[in-house]
Amino acid sequence: MVSFIISVLVLILGYYTYGKLVENIFGVDTERETPAIRLRDDIDFMPLPAWRIFLIQFLNIAGLGPIFGAIAGAMFGPAAFLWIVLGSIFAGAVHDYFSGMLSVRHNGLSISEIVGIYLGPRMKHIMRYFTVILLIFVGTVFLMGPAKIIDGMTGNMWNLWIWVGIILVYYILSTLLPIDKMIGKIYPVFGVAMLLMALGLLIALFFGDYHIPELVPANLINMTSDPEATPLFPILFVTIACGAISGFHATQSPLMARCMQNERLGRKIFFGTMITEGIVALIWAAAAMTFFGDVGGLNDAMLANGNNAAWAANEISLNMLGKVGGILALLGIVAAPITSGDTAFRSARLILSDIFKTDQKKIKNRLYISIPLFIVAFALTQMDFGMIWRYFAWSNQTLATVVLWTITAYLIYENKFYWITLIPAIFMTMVCTTYILIAPEGFELENNIAYIGGTVLTILISLLFWYYAVQRKKVFTQLM
Repeated sequence: MVSFIISVLVLILGYYTYGKLVENIFGVDTERETPAIRLRDDIDFMPLPAWRIFLIQFLNIAGLGPIFGAIAGAMFGPAAFLWIVLGSIFAGAVHDYFSGMLSVRHNGLSISEIVGIYLGPRMKHIMRYFTVILLIFVGTVFLMGPAKIIDGMTGNMWNLWIWVGIILVYYILSTLLPIDKMIGKIYPVFGVAMLLMALGLLIALFFGDYHIPELVPANLINMTSDPEATPLFPILFVTIACGAISGFHATQSPLMARCMQNERLGRKIFFGTMITEGIVALIWAAAAMTFFGDVGGLNDAMLANGNNAAWAANEISLNMLGKVGGILALLGIVAAPITSGDTAFRSARLILSDIFKTDQKKIKNRLYISIPLFIVAFALTQMDFGMIWRYFAWSNQTLATVVLWTITAYLIYENKFYWITLIPAIFMTMVCTTYILIAPEGFELENNIAYIGGTVLTILISLLFWYYAVQRKKVFTQLM
C-alpha cells in the first residue's frame, strides 16, 4: 500500500514540477489568439470552458486503456506501477502536451500535418494514412468492446449486432454534428462518472481487506504465468499504453486545440489529463493485483477466462463497489470506450479534411468523408477482435514514437532543451522495434535475437533522425 500511495503522490507532484518545466521549455504566449477564436466555425473550431475541455480530453484519451490495459499489465506485477508513473510523467504527459500545443500553434492542424512540418513531406504522407488506419482500428475496437460488455450486462437479451448498430448510429451522429451538440454535453457527465468510479475503487482499496503488493526490488520481476512467452520488455510497455503513453492521444489533442481560449490552459488540459489517466490506471492495476488475492491469482483467473479483461473489470467492479456502485462502474466502463470511439472517427474525418482541403461547414462534405470510414470499420468487425486489438496496440505505440521524434525535431529547430523528448523517443523506438520482432503478430523471433535486432534498429533510426534533423535545421534557420 505504501508504494501505491507514493506512486499516486509522485504523479501529482510530476504535474506541478515536471509539467511546469515542460511548459516553460515550450514557452506559452498568453497574448496569442488561439485557433478557437481566430478560425471559429462553430463546427470544430469553437471556444469552450476549460473545465469542459478537460473532461472531454480526459474521456477522449482514456477509453478502455487505463482499465483493460492496466488489468492486463497488472499480470506482470508491481513493475506495472513503475511504468505507469515514469511513463505518464516523462513520456506520456510530455507527448500529449507538445502534440496539443503544437496543434494550437499551427491552426489546430491534425498530428499527421504537424509531423510533416517537422519531419518532411514524405513522413507526412506516410503518417496521414497510418494515422487514419490507426483511428479506424480504434473506432472498431471501441465499437465491438462496449457492445460485448453491454451484451454481457444485459444477459444476452438482444443480439450482439443490435448493440453494435446502436453504437454505430451514435458514432455517426457525434462525428457529423458540431462538437458542442453531443460531445460537449455528454462527455462532461461521463467524465465525472469515470472519475467517481476510480475514486470508489480507491476508497475500497483503502478501507477494504486488500493488500497491494509493494514496489520493492524483489517484486520487479515478470510475474506472468509464462515469462518466456510474454517478456516484461517489451510486452508490458505495449500492454499498458494509454495509462503511460499512447499515440492515440496525439490524434485527439487537436480536437481540443481547436477549442482552447488561451495557451496557458495547455498544461491543465494536455499534461493534466494524462496524469489523471495515469492515476486511474494505477488504481485499476492495484485493484486487479489485490482482488484476486495476489498477482498469481490474477494470472490464474485471467487464464481461466480467456485473458478477458472485460470479465475481470466486471468482477472487480461488482464485488469491490457493491451492486449499485458496480452498476455505476460498469456504466463508466461502457461509456469510456464509446466516448473514445466517436472521437476517433471524428479525428479521422478532420485528418482527411486536412488532406483534401475540404470545408467542413457543409454537412454533405462531412458525409462524403465519414461514410467510407464507417463502412470500413463495420467490415473490420467481422475479423478476429483479438488480432485487431494487438495490431492497434503496436501501431498505437509506434505513432507515439513518431510523435516524440517530431517534437524532438521541433525542439532542435527552436534551440530548446530537446533531451526531454529525445530520451523517451529512443526508449519507445526500442520498445516498438523489439515488439514487432518478438510478437506473434510480428516476426516471432527468439527473445535474444529480437533484443539484438531491436537494439540495432533503434541505433540506426536514431542516427538517421539526427542526420536529418541537423540538415533540416539549416533550412529552418534560413526561413526564420
